[in-house]
Amino acid sequence: MAFFLSRLLKRLSPNSSAPMEARFLSGIRQIAAAEWNRLAGADYPFIRHEFLAALEDSGAVAPETGWQPCHLVMSRRGKTAAVMPLYLKTHSYGEYVFDWGWADAWRRRGLEYYPKLLTAIPFTPAAGPRLCAAKDEDRGAMLAAALNAVRQFAEAQGISSWHLLFPEAEDVQLLQGIGSRHGMNGGMSGGLSVRHANQFHWRNRNYRDFDEFLATFNSRKRKTLLRERRRVREQGIALSRMEGRDITEAQWNAFFRFYQRTYAKRSGHRGYLNREFFLRVGEAMPEHCLMINAHCRGELVAAALCYQSPAAIFGRHWGCEQELDCLHFEACYYQGIEYCIERGIPRFDSGAQGEHKIQRGFEPVRTHSCHWIADPELAQAVRDFTLREERHISAYAEQAEEYLPYKRE
Repeated sequence: MAFFLSRLLKRLSPNSSAPMEARFLSGIRQIAAAEWNRLAGADYPFIRHEFLAALEDSGAVAPETGWQPCHLVMSRRGKTAAVMPLYLKTHSYGEYVFDWGWADAWRRRGLEYYPKLLTAIPFTPAAGPRLCAAKDEDRGAMLAAALNAVRQFAEAQGISSWHLLFPEAEDVQLLQGIGSRHGMNGGMSGGLSVRHANQFHWRNRNYRDFDEFLATFNSRKRKTLLRERRRVREQGIALSRMEGRDITEAQWNAFFRFYQRTYAKRSGHRGYLNREFFLRVGEAMPEHCLMINAHCRGELVAAALCYQSPAAIFGRHWGCEQELDCLHFEACYYQGIEYCIERGIPRFDSGAQGEHKIQRGFEPVRTHSCHWIADPELAQAVRDFTLREERHISAYAEQAEEYLPYKRE
């Protein structure tokens, strides 16, 4: 299958006289880091060229692992106007939006679901920008052009579908409007469906310190949290936060050992990411790296890795050598909350799943995914499913709100 497709798209923005050119790259290194990052910005580490390059250069993302890069680059008058990560997937692992049932439905109809096109950050269920566009471009028109380019690519290659995972809510609304105007929410062109899910994030309400945050809890929940933190100290555990280039290679190596051990215990395999990936990220984008190390009586026994920006910190990976009471809560949640308060960072995205986060002050947050299906009948089936699922997702979020630990007015 060819992964280079270059064509001129018809003008979609009334404010732009030049046509838009779309091309697909089989690797992130085919575009200069400065050119990509000029559009990506610095608030969301995972869309940075360095992060995507570390995934590819380490071999964690490659055709051999079921992730064929075909990143979308859109240009006007020879100048890059927008970029979007894009992959051709031969499976659904590492996505955190589960569509195995859809693949089975395709199989039962004698059709091939894979390969499919995926716009996402591999192995990263953190919502953020997916299409990075120049500020002087009309964003709605740019999304329409990108959607049109992806659809043309999929149809030319006989690909079943395109999936956009964890985009920002504003782009979801724009895409829904685009789909309606261009006949992509039904009819002969296939369909664009929106799927919802819940995560749990912490919000910094300008707390002066952790004690002020804890003062917002009801008495019973506050005592529970204090008991958990005390239990960590009673076991002789000391926590330290390491940033950027202060993280040593020995600490990266220990973290990777913990990561593999914990992944193997939880899922039976040793994780999607390899040691080289973590070392490359630590070297290429140290300003975004935050590692929380746990020592028990002088021995490093656990570590949590977060990525940070002025807008948020993102809890991503955790591993331990020993199972110690309450250490996971301390390293993965309380240390991150303290860090946000100290630095004035407004949000802590602690990753997917985890109802246990609710009683520790993490509030339900809606996440989204968009799905374009080429086959009209299957597109309708997916749309019906997402509408039914949405009722349960909304009810779950309402119930989760009831279990938050905060005092009630």
